[in-house]
Amino acid sequence: MSCALTGGRAKPCKDAVGGIKKIHFVDFGNLGDVTLVDDEVTDMGGTFTYYTYDVKGNSSLETNITTSLENGTTFFEQVVNLTLHKLTKEDNKELKLMAFGRPHVFVETFDGSVILVGREHGAEVTGGTMVTGTAMGDLQGYTLTLTANEVTMPNFVNGATAANPFEGMASATETPGTQRTP
Repeated sequence: MSCALTGGRAKPCKDAVGGIKKIHFVDFGNLGDVTLVDDEVTDMGGTFTYYTYDVKGNSSLETNITTSLENGTTFFEQVVNLTLHKLTKEDNKELKLMAFGRPHVFVETFDGSVILVGREHGAEVTGGTMVTGTAMGDLQGYTLTLTANEVTMPNFVNGATAANPFEGMASATETPGTQRTP
């Protein structure tokens, strides 16, 4: 692996927007062989069901770069913070299963990008709450933190569309799971 830089970066236009629109979860290990070209996912060979959660507001994706000068190591801590409105017994069950597993997480941003978190090792639920606030305007719902430690930044997914986040994956056989309305 070469450590030499390969390019610079000009100041971009101010046309970017932040925020997460949807999160798609796939059980760990079901993506099959993942093909990367220039750190972008261009194909997957698995057969899987994906489960979509609509989110808005306080949800975010953040990647922390962690380097140890003493050990000569670098890894990327990928952190997804979710806020899910409204408490339900069905969500209690699903979120418990999510906490027991380590799903792959596909983050769909407001600019239409889809980013894969936990490609190699999955994402662990490392914290969260089931909360109903003290005032009528406070959150009644869930907060979740999912953390993945990987050797790369989260990967963009090629060919994703709003209708199908796996549209560009020619070899994948994906099925959307049931999406409940709380």
